[in-house]
Amino acid sequence: MTSELALQVPEWTAPRSVGAAYSIRIGGVSKSPWASLNLGDHVGDDAQAVAENRRRLARGIGLPAESIAWLNQVHGTRVVEVARQNLAGLPDADASFTREPGVACAILTADCLPVVLCDREGTVVGAAHAGWRSLCGGVLENLVDAMAVAGEDLQAWMGPAIGPGSFEVGPEVRAAFLEEDLAAERAFSAADARPGHYFADIYELARQRLVRAGVRSVTGGGFCTVDDDARFYSYRRDGQTGRMATLVWLTHAASQ
Repeated sequence: MTSELALQVPEWTAPRSVGAAYSIRIGGVSKSPWASLNLGDHVGDDAQAVAENRRRLARGIGLPAESIAWLNQVHGTRVVEVARQNLAGLPDADASFTREPGVACAILTADCLPVVLCDREGTVVGAAHAGWRSLCGGVLENLVDAMAVAGEDLQAWMGPAIGPGSFEVGPEVRAAFLEEDLAAERAFSAADARPGHYFADIYELARQRLVRAGVRSVTGGGFCTVDDDARFYSYRRDGQTGRMATLVWLTHAASQ
């Protein structure tokens, strides 16, 4: 793979004071099976390689490495507020938000859905790790509540995740979502699935949850981490693999 860092920019209409990016697997120093820009420090990769990859990521977004707020993601629904004074810890949480310029909320994924949010004034940003358990449990609603902005004044972007043609789940997953909202049935299809199983559209499930929380502007989706092995890590496809990052931050105070 090329050694050139390849950060991507979400296609959304965020205010000028909001920065956002997501990494693909190209541009790092990790060896197979983590090749090459693995940003996860919990997947068995060499620690020095991960540290170098994180330094490259930080340079790519124009922030110091210590300004990136990593989480210990546990497939839960906890949301934490991050600022410079609390970046030294690694909280157990699956979403974060900040009102402080120069601090990046970061989410690691390799099939789960990363979602970033910002308000229309560019004063607060947030990011969530929306794997199916967190999503069903309400991590997006919790993040919207924690950001303390009316849903109609927020916009969301959904990053690379497992696509609906690859995300086969058991009946218990469908039942869990339908218990929360019967409209979730639209996101499940038994066609071409194994008997008793369903293909799930995690993008549709997230969109439904965001709309229920009042967020009307929802963009992104359309990726499939499983199908695109040249760009994306996929735990379901490969098992032992790296992690990509999706980040959002305030570049400056909105009044500047």
